[in-house]
Amino acid sequence: MLSNISTKETPIGRRLERLEQATAIEVSIIMPCLNEAETLETCIKKAQWFIAENELAGEVIIADNGSDDGSQEIARRLNARVVNVPAKGYGSALMGGIAAARGQYIIMGDADDSYDFSRLNPFIQKLRQGYDLVMGNRFRGGIAPGAMPLLHRYLGNPVLTGIGRLLFGSPCGDFHCGLRGFRKDAIASLDLQTTGMEFASEMVVKATLYGIKIGEVPTTLSPDGRSRPPHLNTWRDGWRHLRFLLMYSPRWLFFYPGIFLVVAGFLGTLLLLPSPKVHSLLYSSTAMTIGFQIVIFALFTKVFAVREGLLPQDRSFKRLFRSFNLESGLIVGVLLMILGTGASVYAFGIWGQHSYGSLNPAETMPVVISAVTCFALGVQVIFSSFFLSILGLKR
Repeated sequence: MLSNISTKETPIGRRLERLEQATAIEVSIIMPCLNEAETLETCIKKAQWFIAENELAGEVIIADNGSDDGSQEIARRLNARVVNVPAKGYGSALMGGIAAARGQYIIMGDADDSYDFSRLNPFIQKLRQGYDLVMGNRFRGGIAPGAMPLLHRYLGNPVLTGIGRLLFGSPCGDFHCGLRGFRKDAIASLDLQTTGMEFASEMVVKATLYGIKIGEVPTTLSPDGRSRPPHLNTWRDGWRHLRFLLMYSPRWLFFYPGIFLVVAGFLGTLLLLPSPKVHSLLYSSTAMTIGFQIVIFALFTKVFAVREGLLPQDRSFKRLFRSFNLESGLIVGVLLMILGTGASVYAFGIWGQHSYGSLNPAETMPVVISAVTCFALGVQVIFSSFFLSILGLKR
């Protein structure tokens, strides 16, 4: 069936050309390409057959990332559009292809013949129903023997998908499926920026955060049709995905751990103040100080990410900054430093009662530790308030 599909001279090729000329493009099928000569022809023919069989106004785009194995010539011979993308990386190739696409809907998939481009109707149906992003789910559709390494199937993909669902509340059950469809205007509004493999995660994360309509369809995954190893590097790209997920969630990366340390340190300090366990008290007060600094990092990151368009505006965050500004931060910081000064004076008085000689650590150290902690927190609040104000100058 697919072997006769090659150029404009075939009946299907002529039908594709007439459809493309007569109507506006409805769907663009994009394949990122870097030396995919072994499987590219099969993928293009399947995509062209799908467009012609369903009488769609469509196009096939090969987003080439610098192939030197003849992939570009194969694509041109089969009447696919070739978009040269000099910037290296999976994300760069896809962004170049998306920018060049003329279709209202875009379906992207790898050119290694692991996805069947002749069976894209579920994606088109969902997109026509009003979904902005339609994800394939390989775990629901089926993974053929040898199509996915066991480490990826039972650890990498489930863990990273689980983390993504936890951190962002995403409905997607397969964060890293390479076959997905979307409305071009909806994805363009997300301003995707990552250039590597984490582009796939960025699309899902931002789509979730910005509240666009996301759907899923079962997708089958077949063994890679190439004889060479895949471009994906298990540990390097796995870490890049995990790093991206954490950096896009300052709440989980900074705020929750910081709040835990602050609360645990504060409660520990209250319990240990009247006791002679001064060494434990030092640890609890240090935990409180470190936790507070981590919470401040969460605020810094959130302000910066919102200002640069990496994260959407947050109403609760806006309310926080309406009630907490530079002046209120300075007042809180000064009050903490006054408490630290008062505790230091009290400790100095105890020392004077002992004629400035040797002291019982269990008697004075709780007061000194409390004084130093208040000083440290006061300085952090003051200078953090200034820095947050600087980050907010653009607003």
